[in-house]
Amino acid sequence: MNDENAEPTALEKAEFARVVERINDICKHAHDSKVPIFIDAEESWIQNKLDRIVESMMAIYNRDECIVHNTFQMYRHDRLQHIKDGIEKAKREGYKYGGKVVRGAYMEKERERAAEMDYPSPIQPDKISTDIDFNAAIKLMVEEIEHCAMCCATHNEHSSHLLVTLMKENNIAKDDKRIYFAQLLGMSDNISFNLAHHGYQVAKYVPYGPIKEVMPYLLRRADENTSVAGQTGRELNLISREWRRRKIMN
Repeated sequence: MNDENAEPTALEKAEFARVVERINDICKHAHDSKVPIFIDAEESWIQNKLDRIVESMMAIYNRDECIVHNTFQMYRHDRLQHIKDGIEKAKREGYKYGGKVVRGAYMEKERERAAEMDYPSPIQPDKISTDIDFNAAIKLMVEEIEHCAMCCATHNEHSSHLLVTLMKENNIAKDDKRIYFAQLLGMSDNISFNLAHHGYQVAKYVPYGPIKEVMPYLLRRADENTSVAGQTGRELNLISREWRRRKIMN
């Protein structure tokens, strides 16, 4: 399917060892500082190696509490089972399983590459399937909260409301450090602010780095946000309503 099965050269092995060493340094610092770390997802042909690295970091640093979190792109049809298997492995080996659940970012690229290289696409057949697996993943992790920690990273109101409901049903406190909600800074602030106002743990994700790398990322996020029917107009309406409310209060 790709270079995953190719025998690496000595130079590639040395480079990979340096990558693992750098990731370990970051995870150790996060562990010593008691600060959770979320390692982002990549394209499917990179993700398998990344999964192995992140899980090895979890086995070292997630013994007492969940510090290291992987990221699961639920637009891939294999991720729900991957999470189930990962939680079971963590239970057997005695560490906490950390996960940030997202819908995903590389759909067009994944499909194009699969077609060009003639292998089955790893992508869900439609958005409904992605939504179903996303919601199933957060339900699973809530049910297994004694063995894991999670971040529900979405601009989708329905999924955010579902997690609130699941927390209530499972008697999980709003400020439980094992469950975070997250949205990109400047997007879906109505979700973030309302959740935070009611006492839930909320993170606003701030992209940082060179313009040439940050801008394509932000454009992908904006494109995803507008893919939700009426999302842009609705957000503008919410901003206008909030602006009027503050003027009246003043």
